[in-house]
Order: sequence, then structure tokens, then C-alpha cells
Amino acid sequence: MEGPLQTSLHVCHENGQWMSELPEKLWDIPLYNLALPGSHDTMTYCLDKNSAVSGNESKLVELLNKFMPCIVRPIIMKWSITQVLTVTEQLEAGVRYLDFRIAHKANDPSMNLYFVHMVYTTVVVQDILWEVLKWLETHPQEVVILACRNFDGLNKKHHCHLIACIKEIFQCKLCPRNVVPTLRTMWQHGYQVIVSYEEVMELEKHCELWPAIPYWWGNRTSTHALIQYLERMKRMGRPEKFFVAGINLTENLRYILLHPFGSLKEMTLRSLPCLKIWVRKQYPGTQKECINIIAGDFIGNDDFVRDVIELNTKINPPLDCHSKAAGTNTISFSAL
Repeated sequence: MEGPLQTSLHVCHENGQWMSELPEKLWDIPLYNLALPGSHDTMTYCLDKNSAVSGNESKLVELLNKFMPCIVRPIIMKWSITQVLTVTEQLEAGVRYLDFRIAHKANDPSMNLYFVHMVYTTVVVQDILWEVLKWLETHPQEVVILACRNFDGLNKKHHCHLIACIKEIFQCKLCPRNVVPTLRTMWQHGYQVIVSYEEVMELEKHCELWPAIPYWWGNRTSTHALIQYLERMKRMGRPEKFFVAGINLTENLRYILLHPFGSLKEMTLRSLPCLKIWVRKQYPGTQKECINIIAGDFIGNDDFVRDVIELNTKINPPLDCHSKAAGTNTISFSAL
């Protein structure tokens, strides 16, 4: 690893048990009213540089990659990698929302499923699910949200296979969607995994699958524009249950052409100081402008995870969001 990332990247093992260390006053608050750190495109730390380009990418990208791989492939890799910590390291760092973009390779006769972000990963989905289980078994009071999304190239058989794997691996740790997921309830029943599943047709068949979690994706190249987008979404009002505010910047072709020697890593690191200020100003809770999950790129940098976790110290039940409106006395928050 080079540049600023090498000097600022660290895994904070102090956050490995942070849920179990929350004060008892927060144990009866649903997880969708707490502040939870997440990673955007969780599995890009193991993208395969020799992989085919995903079928979801434009024909132009596929064509350029086919005829000019020595030029195009390094560019793809520089702008596709969003994380450098492994999934276990992310969990140990305190991440509790994992963004799993799942795909089946075109013309692959096997049932192997991979993660994808422009190109496919070197690891298969099943192995990572087992890795998550192994970590959970040594952290019995931590809860992880697995957001299964995209499903590039999956057919009905692939979905059946994936869901069967999820059930086989996590078994009684899976929290049914009819449960109000407070920490106290999760601990009492031994639930540790909430699986959101983007394929609506499968939800009706499996009570262990939760609906897709909305992700506020700004699709912006500048930090200022991204923050403006997030503030606009907050004014529109938070969803009732789980949702993600994504603090990840997104490149486009124009940006890449203007920064031929840049990378998503450099783009992200430059944005962190401003985004850090924005994160620290947020409040978890039920009211209109409150946040829930905050997900970012390169989550081992700049104390991002710790900052999100510490937002929970602002909560003093009965839970509500900070309001400047006159006469609003239904809540209180700890002094910052």
C-alpha cells in the first residue's frame, strides 16, 4: 500500500466488541435507530486482476478491456477497489453492515458465486459467509447485517443455492424479519445475523430474509456535492427501518480523464477531513433527519468507524432525534 493510506490505515481492535459494551439504556432500542458503521462494496479488497469484466459494465468498457488490457485493466483496478481490509479485519474494526454485491460469472457452468465491482473477486461467496460465521462465534454479542445486492447473472437456481448456503451456515443465528431487532432481543434468542435480500420474489418464501435496505448513494465526485445530497435526503425524511447514508464518492469518465494518475483511494482520502466533520454532527434516532447506518470506502482510515459508534453516546432514551424546534422537550442528548 502506498501514499497516505500506508501511514493512516489501521485496524482498531478496540471496536471488535463495541455492541456488547453499549450501555444498558440502549439495549431496547431497535438497531435501525442506532448508529452503525458500514463498509461500501465490502469485498473489493480481493478483486481478481485477471478476471473478466462484469456483464453489468458497458460494452465499451468490455471492448476496450479486450483489445487494450495492458492500459485499461490497471485503470479498472485503481477505480474499483474501495476497501483494503479483509472482511474479518473490517468486523474487528467495528463494521456491522457488509455490502455484498453478488454475481455469477457468465458461461460458468458451476454454481460458484462471487462478489463483483466491475470485475469479480478471487474468493467465492460461500467461503466468506463461513469466515463471517467464524468471527461471530468468537464475538457472541455482536450483530452483523449482510446486505445481499445486485445479483448480476443469478437465475432462480442460483438464488436457491445462495439462500440454502446462508441458512446452512448461519442457522439459528439468523434473525427473522418479524422480530424487532433490539440488542436485548437478539442476545436472548442468540440472533447475530440480519440478511437483507434485494430479490423481492425470494422474500416471500423465507422469513429469515429482510427487505432490501435503502442506500443513499450520492453518485458525486466532490465532497461538497455529496454532503449537499445527504442533507437533502435527510430533509426528505429517513425510512422507518434500516437505511444507509453512503459517504462514498463516485468517479465518472470525465473525472478519470481529468485525473489520469489518480485512484479511488486518493479521491477518498482527500475527502475524509470534510466527511469526518459531517459524520460527527449526525444523530441516530427516529425523527426525520436522523441517521442509521453510515457506510464508507477504505474504512480503516481516519477513525471513521469510531466516529460512527460514538454517535450512540448522544442518545438518552426515550429515543428521538435532536431538534432545534422551540418547545420540543421529548428527548435529551448527552453533551458532545
